[in-house]
Amino acid sequence: MRCVLRSLLVRFWLISAVLVGVLPRLALGQQAPTIAAASDLQFALEEIAAKFKQDSGNEVRLTFGSSGNFARQIEQGAPFEIFLSADEALVFGLADKALTKDRGELYAIGRIVLFAPKGSPLAANLSAEGLRKAAGDGALKHLAIANPEHAPYGRAAQQWLTTHRLWESLQPLLVLGENASQAAQFATAGDSQGGIIPYSLALAPRLADVGTFVLLPETEHEPLRQRMALLKNASGTAERFYDYMTSRAAREIMRRYGFVLPDESQ
Repeated sequence: MRCVLRSLLVRFWLISAVLVGVLPRLALGQQAPTIAAASDLQFALEEIAAKFKQDSGNEVRLTFGSSGNFARQIEQGAPFEIFLSADEALVFGLADKALTKDRGELYAIGRIVLFAPKGSPLAANLSAEGLRKAAGDGALKHLAIANPEHAPYGRAAQQWLTTHRLWESLQPLLVLGENASQAAQFATAGDSQGGIIPYSLALAPRLADVGTFVLLPETEHEPLRQRMALLKNASGTAERFYDYMTSRAAREIMRRYGFVLPDESQ
């Protein structure tokens, strides 16, 4: 009887030791990696993440914002595992500081549009000349763009306005969003006549139903070369999602939201 009890106790302690060592690792393994993504990706990436979960059973947590702000947060130790930037220079900068696994991969080239909500005086003439006329006769009160200081899409908007000699004259009318997604929200607000926002957001149903837009020539601003990178602490799930971004399923979703894919650019 004592031998049986001793054997049971030994087995109990062995199992306890295994559970103590393994359960924390299991808990960590179940934690979905957090992805820092440029806000122009909001609708496309939400679809991709859902398809990734369907195909692999794995989940990821998405956080959207301005690429410049995310780069600073990563430098300060934010626990992201993938950075999907709207500006590849920011990824290169992090790579130079040894904060990424490598120099990343170009995953898309973005475009910008001039957007006007329904009823806006801009809707009848969505062009640089239409902006100039509306500003001149007082019909244009507010125009939304992302903040050029840290949002690549805001910088592209500034470049387009500068190309058409509108930047200086329209500055008093500009409403700056913290990121491209917030700029799109401002562009649809009741007191705004429009905005310059990502093509990918303009194609989303919730914006397409409330306004109209024209695609602006890509030659009138610097290319929006969007690059992604795995960060140093990337888990296996993060690595699988990173690879999934180049899959046929993910590419089709990106294409549907107006992104130019790297091997399809001219």
